[in-house]
Amino acid sequence: MTTRNLDALFAPRAIALIGASNAPRSVGAVLARNLMESGFAGPVMAVNPHESAIRSALSYHSLADLPAAPELAVIATPPPTVPGLIAELATRGCRAAVVITAGFGEAGGAGADLRQQILNAARPSLMRIVGPNCLGVISPAAGLNASFAQLTPKAGSLALVAQSGAVTTAALDWADARGYGFSRIVTLGDMADADFGDMLDFLALDAATAAILLYVESVTAARKFMSAARAAGRTKPVVVIKAGRSAAGAKAALSHTGALAGADAVYDAAFRRAGLLRVTELRELFDAVTTLSAGIDVRGDRLAIVSNGGGAGVMAVDALDARGGHLAELSPATLARLNAALPAAWSKGDPVDIIGDAGPDRYEVALEAVLADPRVDAVLAINCPTAVTDSTEAAEAVLKVVRAHRPRPALLTAWLGETAPAKARALFAAERVPTHETPDEAVRAFMHLADHARNRQLLLQAPGSAAGPPPDSAKAQAIIAKALDRGLTLLSDADAKAVLAVYGVPALATETAKTPAEAAEVARRLGGVVALKILSPDITHKSDVGGVALGLAPDGVEAAGEAMLARVAKAAPAAKLDGFMVQAMANKPGAHELIAGIATDATFGPVVLFGAGGVAVEVLADRAVGLPPLNQHLARDMIGRTRIAKLLAGYRDRPAANEAAIVDVLIRLADLAADLPAIAELDINPLLADAAGVIALDARIRIAAGPRPATAIRPYPADLARSLERGGETLELRPVRPDDAARLQDLVARTDAEDVRLRFRSGLARLPDVWAARLSQIDYDREMALAAIDAAGDILGVARLAGDPEGETAEFALLVRSDHQHRGIGRTLMQALIDYAKARRYRQLWGSIAGDNARMIDLARDLGFARTADPADPALVRAILSLS
Repeated sequence: MTTRNLDALFAPRAIALIGASNAPRSVGAVLARNLMESGFAGPVMAVNPHESAIRSALSYHSLADLPAAPELAVIATPPPTVPGLIAELATRGCRAAVVITAGFGEAGGAGADLRQQILNAARPSLMRIVGPNCLGVISPAAGLNASFAQLTPKAGSLALVAQSGAVTTAALDWADARGYGFSRIVTLGDMADADFGDMLDFLALDAATAAILLYVESVTAARKFMSAARAAGRTKPVVVIKAGRSAAGAKAALSHTGALAGADAVYDAAFRRAGLLRVTELRELFDAVTTLSAGIDVRGDRLAIVSNGGGAGVMAVDALDARGGHLAELSPATLARLNAALPAAWSKGDPVDIIGDAGPDRYEVALEAVLADPRVDAVLAINCPTAVTDSTEAAEAVLKVVRAHRPRPALLTAWLGETAPAKARALFAAERVPTHETPDEAVRAFMHLADHARNRQLLLQAPGSAAGPPPDSAKAQAIIAKALDRGLTLLSDADAKAVLAVYGVPALATETAKTPAEAAEVARRLGGVVALKILSPDITHKSDVGGVALGLAPDGVEAAGEAMLARVAKAAPAAKLDGFMVQAMANKPGAHELIAGIATDATFGPVVLFGAGGVAVEVLADRAVGLPPLNQHLARDMIGRTRIAKLLAGYRDRPAANEAAIVDVLIRLADLAADLPAIAELDINPLLADAAGVIALDARIRIAAGPRPATAIRPYPADLARSLERGGETLELRPVRPDDAARLQDLVARTDAEDVRLRFRSGLARLPDVWAARLSQIDYDREMALAAIDAAGDILGVARLAGDPEGETAEFALLVRSDHQHRGIGRTLMQALIDYAKARRYRQLWGSIAGDNARMIDLARDLGFARTADPADPALVRAILSLS
């Protein structure tokens, strides 16, 4: 359940306040004041068995006495009374309740049973519950303040969803002083029912909301959250603060990967993948959403700085470097243009110092030059007040440049000082040009834009599997099943590398030996120098107990083994020792030591980790986390977020590592994580990487029986692909992939204009790039698009399904290329879509068809769809198929 009945939270026709009070400073009294004095147009019915009136309004002694059924109930009564109240409200037709009361097992206490009773009472009528233990709900435009907040905020276009009432009240106070207004405010409390996923689904389609602010302490139902967050992130800015950045939850992890993939790193990866922007402070939350709502788009993180003060420009450069941005390298053409227009003493590069006596004309020519440079992603204009220039005139010159560019240029400002720039800042604010008081604040705003743009690119990724033939996952599952049957929780080195081999991850061959003498025999057979490592199910990090010896000649292996046994016995006397691993030394003198692996997060399921490896891996803590599935773009983004990425790119006489090989390993690990739920942790450390490729030296795989959280993002459903025969031709029927965008544009281009009009209800000579990207980037948990593809790789038709957030009904659409109609392709695609909808347990499939689209109406009738008038448009026919 997600958005059903949530409209009753924000626009109810009648409200009941249960637990209303006249006692000064009580929660019931504050709730009564806010509900009755915030301008709500409908009835607010107070319920208190001991009062005849609340704030001069009649008080009812029980729900049975209410003269009308409330759509929204606000409850502030002791915990034992709440389940009965919910049950009684449900029978009267109440659609939503806000439970202010705490004491429902928030910390594992005795109230957990009462919490379940609340849900049981609400479920039959699908009544929605916000809370318990929450501040309440506010909808300023509706005059609704169903909270015990200290004020009613003014109406605006920002939505705030938070778990903490204390943070919400602080945010309201901070925002009120600065003039921010809100569309909706919801405090979720303990999220017994309504959660972040529900609210994001509602707000994504809420016309009153232009941007969404989140304060998150924890997420429930990760796949629902990711689908809802991605849906919201596609349509409007979503900015989030996540409390609890500690990695303490990872202390008990077995492997380096598990220790490094702490909960905060996983949340960070989830927010990035959903296209959300994460910030760290309350003020930054509002600053970021203001910047993102300014209508500015950036392509990357290369910033050009134009300043009338050299020191201010240097401050901006320092801030940019500290935040991971890059100073733009101006093109020769731009430098020539600036040389011709600026005084000879200008800085001759970025930052562009236009000298302290710069008037408005100098700002104008400098900004026009750098904005035209393709190497520049955005421009920061800085002004320092001087006695020989006017800050307001400089601002007017900047605005002249802004007005001359359509679309709006990527331009931010920092007008320094307090008194002199006040009018200039007001001018900028009036035209929604981001303006700041210091270079550091302006650079932070630019990086918000750059990070958000990068995250939106991650949002558009819906990857398939690794290139090449699919792995024989059954073989890997058999290895794991055999180990579980033996009661093992850790695969042997040989079995771990066998699993990696199934998925195409190159690993150094390892042989085992029971005794030092056997190890010496193995070494002589391998030839050359070898590595000797202790073999024990009880020792996680071999080097910590002296269980690794490198560069041994075969004649020295036996003595090294004896010494190793003595060291390990002393360092880990309780460990069970099974012998030794003997490996030929990998001859990669210039290779980088990396770590790659899989960990399992309790909320988001399996995650992939990458970073700098070796014995100091946890000290360096240089890592990036990503959610499977991955593709090349996502894997490269993970690599780029680590410090070792700069070394992998090559430096001095050391060539660049083979990035494609590293990317391939990460994609294959993501596939492995999705395919093999019994793998709890996987650790490759080190993964050696050089110009020739990669090879895994050590691999540890921890396994566990029983259920594990599913991937937070549903992988590409390759199992739906099949072949079909139509008109003597073999076609492929499969789900649409992200790389199909150009094929979808080709489909539209080769379809008659009338057929395109009937499908899209508008004339399209060409499918726009943005549409093609959106129609090929599928959230497979909520959508499906099945394509029929010929031997040449051309898409001949697509049937598409978009499910509602409740997972109960889904809308269909169909387009078949005009020159391939009347061959049964449309019927086959629609039948496949119906079968898919049934398998996903949708209750109903429906679609709106143009009244003059006789062929589609006939096809729908033949497939069993009923027809009715479309309530939204009399020119349309609604076709409905019951699947239940």
